[in-house]
Formats: sequence, C-alpha cells, structure tokens
Amino acid sequence: MAKDRSEPELDRELPDLPPELRWREWMRRIEAVLFASAAPVPRAGLARVVGQGVSVDLLIEDLMADLEGRAFEIAQVAGGWMFRTRPVYAPAIRAAADVGDQLLDLSEFDVAVLAAIAYHQPITRDGLKDIFGKEISRDLIGRLHARDLIGTGPRSPRRGAPYTFVTTETFLVAFGLERLEDLPDREQLQDAGVGV
Repeated sequence: MAKDRSEPELDRELPDLPPELRWREWMRRIEAVLFASAAPVPRAGLARVVGQGVSVDLLIEDLMADLEGRAFEIAQVAGGWMFRTRPVYAPAIRAAADVGDQLLDLSEFDVAVLAAIAYHQPITRDGLKDIFGKEISRDLIGRLHARDLIGTGPRSPRRGAPYTFVTTETFLVAFGLERLEDLPDREQLQDAGVGV
C-alpha cells in the first residue's frame, strides 16, 4: 500500500509564533516564492503564503530593506514582483556566466519597432509601415515573436482582417515595466527626437 505523500496544509496564520517572528517568517516565505519563480508573482499569489489580511506590500518593503546592498533586488514588473540582479552587476555576469540566451541583443531599429507596437497596440504590419515609412520584415516580427516580446493581437476589423501585434508580459519584464502605462510619455520622446 502506497503512503499518502500529500503535503501538509500550509499554516498561513502562524499563531504559535510571537508577532516579530511571524512577520519574519512571512517575509521569508515571500522571498522563497520569488526566488523559485521564473516569472513575476502577483499580489494574490504572495497573499496565499501569509496570514489573512496581512499587507503583502509592507512585507515586500521590509524584504527590500533587508536586501539593500545586495547584488539582487525585488522589482515590481508586469503586475507582480520578481528577483533580478542589479544592473550594475551586468558586466560581471556577462564576463563569468553563460547568459547568451538571456540577452535581448536588439538593434536600435528592433527597439524602435517594439516601442511602436507598445504605444500603438494592437497594430498591423501596415500600421508599422505607416510609422516607419517602410515595410517591416517578417523576419524581424518573427524574431520578436520567438523571444516572446510580442504576441498576436485581435484581428483588425478592416478588409482582409489582418493580424495585429501586441506586447507581452515578457516585454514588460525585459524593460522593467509594471504595466504599459509606465512607458515614457510619447510627447517627451518626440521632443527628444524619438518618434513613436
């Protein structure tokens, strides 16, 4: 007869611990979840490992203070939180670790196309052509798709119903944005000579 290997139910409230230790344990749980996750973890996910009514935001703030001066930080991106290395350590990581498949390695034009999609989404290839004055190659669209920076949006309501493009959660994470509203103001970009 096989043993029951089900996990014991998680004690979220921790009533046997004094308040200070309880708070510390909730912080460590959040730290463990963020460490183990490859994607941003939303507030609702983190709330499942702490006591009912406990402020996830305050726990995150305290955890961020604990991490001050460390090589990594907690970033709020794509509607959740995740660990990431502080940008100042990027050269050291590239020098010592194989991170080739994690690098975006985008050209200036690639970034401009991503920005146009982000600001005008959902947008068709014809819409991109209108912005750039030239056809955007299927190869470029394919590379951005393959890196999961863009996805297919709703079909355009015009004749032929062409596909549209939208940015993805991966785009938000790659550029350190919590949501699309965090993109730089378009007027400021245009004033700086960057048209999108």
